[in-house]
Amino acid sequence: MNDLRIMKSLSVLPVFLLFGSIGIATAQEWPANLKIEGKVAFTEGPAWHAESESVFFTDIENNRIMRRMKDGSLQVYRQPSGKANGLVFDQQGRLYACEGGDKRVTRTELDGTITILAANFKGAAYNSPNDLAIAPDGSVYFTDPRYGAPEGMEIIDADGKPVEGVYRIAPDGGITQVITHEVDRPNGVLVSPDGKLLYVADNVNSGPNAVGGNRKLWRFDLNADGSADLESRKLLFDWGTDRGPDGMCLGPDGNLYVAAGFNFPSLPAETAGKNKAGVYVISPDSGELVTFYAIPEDMVTNCTFGGVDGKTLFVTAGHKLWSLVIE
Repeated sequence: MNDLRIMKSLSVLPVFLLFGSIGIATAQEWPANLKIEGKVAFTEGPAWHAESESVFFTDIENNRIMRRMKDGSLQVYRQPSGKANGLVFDQQGRLYACEGGDKRVTRTELDGTITILAANFKGAAYNSPNDLAIAPDGSVYFTDPRYGAPEGMEIIDADGKPVEGVYRIAPDGGITQVITHEVDRPNGVLVSPDGKLLYVADNVNSGPNAVGGNRKLWRFDLNADGSADLESRKLLFDWGTDRGPDGMCLGPDGNLYVAAGFNFPSLPAETAGKNKAGVYVISPDSGELVTFYAIPEDMVTNCTFGGVDGKTLFVTAGHKLWSLVIE
């Protein structure tokens, strides 16, 4: 999630479910099997839990983590959640969360206890941890942008410039800053299955650089020690002046599935030109746009694959959780 103005304008809605195909009279073609799976105040951070065949997601405005069960019901998994944003499960079934409100990264153990993995960087508070990804070696990469007023940012570089960075939590718990200003405002993050590449969404839509700010998807090589090779930075996709990339996931086809775009502009910063709201399927090698899945809701924030066969794409957008079977 990356626009505080949108969050503040949303009303709190009761939780309920809707099933069936979406039929909307519009010039935009929605995927035929697109479904609404649930509604809350504002959705983010979907994560599939294979053992229970359920999908977890965050309801930031209501300060809670939700869970859509196998039978279609919705449950509150945790409240308060520290205004959690991005979520991810490890292979053991433990839940990792970027708690933007509490400015920390946590892991919920199998017995329900919460372990704090990152609460500060060298004594300085984080901005608002946003999204995270787990590498094959068990290390955790997370982004720390600042959406909203820049006053009070505590992490600064040697020249006194505030940092909106990307961090790595090593398996032994050590924390390093792997990206500083090579990405203006990091949001979504992903590590390749072989642990050799780092993908970072760069989405500037607020603050003094909002007009004309980066809305780009970058790729970096990762060194053997987990650090990023900053000189390897490669631009994969550029959304121009339209709403840029938010969360993303890796699809079963090996492509990147990136949440981005607007159906209606949010001027003056974000236009709604050719890049409409939806999920952009992008080649991780060339950056080519392979295909696009339109979502009839602005603020498409994140996505993940799940389902028993791993072919159901769950998408958080606005105050809804959507699902779409990818054949």
